Amino acid sequence: MPPKDADVPPRRISSLSPFQHRIFLAVWIASLASNFGGLIQSVGAAWLMTSIGASADLIALVQASTTLPIMLFSLMAGAIADNFDRRQLMLVSQLFLLAVSVALTLCTYYGLVTPWLLLGFTFLVGCGTAFNGPAWQSLVGEMVPRADLPAAIALNSMGFNIARSLGPALGGIIVATVGAFAAFAVNAISYLGLIVVLARWRLVRPPRTLPPEALGSAMAAGIRYIAMSPNLSVVLLRGAAFGVAAIAVQALMPLVARDLIQGGPLTYGLLLGGFGAGAVGGALLSARLRQALSLEALVRIAFISFAVCASVAGLSPFTLVTIVAMALGGASWVLALSSFNATVQLSSPRWVVGRALALYQMATFGGMAFGSWIWGVAAARFGTSDALLIAAGVLVAGAVLGLRLPLPEMKTLNLDPLNRWTEPDLAVDILPRSGPVVITIEYMIRETDIAAFLAVMAERRRIRRRDGARHWTLLRDLENPEVWLERYHSPTWLDYVRHNQRITQADATVGERLRDLHQGPGRPRVHRMIERQPGGPPPDPGSHGHDLAEPLTDPTRSS
Repeated sequence: MPPKDADVPPRRISSLSPFQHRIFLAVWIASLASNFGGLIQSVGAAWLMTSIGASADLIALVQASTTLPIMLFSLMAGAIADNFDRRQLMLVSQLFLLAVSVALTLCTYYGLVTPWLLLGFTFLVGCGTAFNGPAWQSLVGEMVPRADLPAAIALNSMGFNIARSLGPALGGIIVATVGAFAAFAVNAISYLGLIVVLARWRLVRPPRTLPPEALGSAMAAGIRYIAMSPNLSVVLLRGAAFGVAAIAVQALMPLVARDLIQGGPLTYGLLLGGFGAGAVGGALLSARLRQALSLEALVRIAFISFAVCASVAGLSPFTLVTIVAMALGGASWVLALSSFNATVQLSSPRWVVGRALALYQMATFGGMAFGSWIWGVAAARFGTSDALLIAAGVLVAGAVLGLRLPLPEMKTLNLDPLNRWTEPDLAVDILPRSGPVVITIEYMIRETDIAAFLAVMAERRRIRRRDGARHWTLLRDLENPEVWLERYHSPTWLDYVRHNQRITQADATVGERLRDLHQGPGRPRVHRMIERQPGGPPPDPGSHGHDLAEPLTDPTRSS
């Protein structure tokens, strides 16, 4: 478990504070080496596909085959990460990537690689990356305390951008001097450090009291949670908008180097280096900027700064000016994406954080993939300069969107489990799979409190449905108007238990407000019942017989 904020003496939060936690530092260094290896491997794959005489469309598919699995499997990976040991999932993913890289190295060394076999290997690499991503990102919250989480995410982004600045050039040198098989071998070796660190890490986690969710149900629960969480929906929308617009600079950077500043491969490398250097600077400044600015203000500045980068890149004929603009873009890129990522993690309880991150990743990567195609078409039709200026306008519009859909501030939200609910003693012998379960909660509400009651119930409905309740309704007794019934279903008794264990400290305020409005004797009365079809066989008189017709009533416990 990560160190609790209450156990850590007050200290100044800096951009490098996460490095004070040894496990984060060890994993960060090992991941940096792995990122270098991955980028070196991508250069080797692209060059190998070219050297074996593949067509242009197959060459283009090398990049697509690596990124497609991220779109296809991220949600599945997030669901698995939330239901099983994230460290073990990450370790298995790294071992799988090691095995694929070793096989690719051997096939290349012995001259067995064909274009389609190479695409198969790169697709498998993408699969390993897709399953590794949600586990790695959600594990950060278990390596550092909550206060250090935004800085830790920015440092992860910085590490990737360091590798992206230098990795392709190093990969080109390796391929040119030794061969593509050496690039694949270096990538295989780069996994070893992270595998060792993960294998030695003994993560202490609280024991699970419930079995894992079925994969389909877990994926549906993640989608439902995002859909019923307005704050997270805003983050995903803003992240997708940023991805669509900001990717124009990276997608068109080769054309900027060749056509707008009349350069060659070296110029392109300098632009990439400027972008990466800016990303490193943005990560180092992120903690100080977050202390000085609100989250929304920081993201709006990132949108506008990236618009400046795109505008300068589209108009400047000077290499040095464009490099400076790329540095600004790199800093803005890290500040925006790390802010979105941190907000998703701080807005999600641990039981669903992997799925929330996976959906955020799908939205952002989907926006980037769509944007790359859009800006390529725009550049072909209107020219590179005009396409970048249009992208700058879209980025400004994304900043303006924040006036209507601002990002939430999550500094005081406590999403730890409430842990007040205990499974009641039932008079009927039921199984975890028994159901459907019908729950009603009876309230006594004065006429003068109805407006306040309905307002609180609107939030109650959202929380119930977000956490898995079905067919939620609110009923008023026509004969006794002070009596109100909240009613909802759970598919099984296990789903009902899981629903109650998902209640967070932040959700508890809704229940407290409802109990304050309740005017009846004692707490609101809870009825737990199971549906039974009429005409079935009678229960065995010698046992409880799983008689599903009897109500399960407990007036003393919360539902």
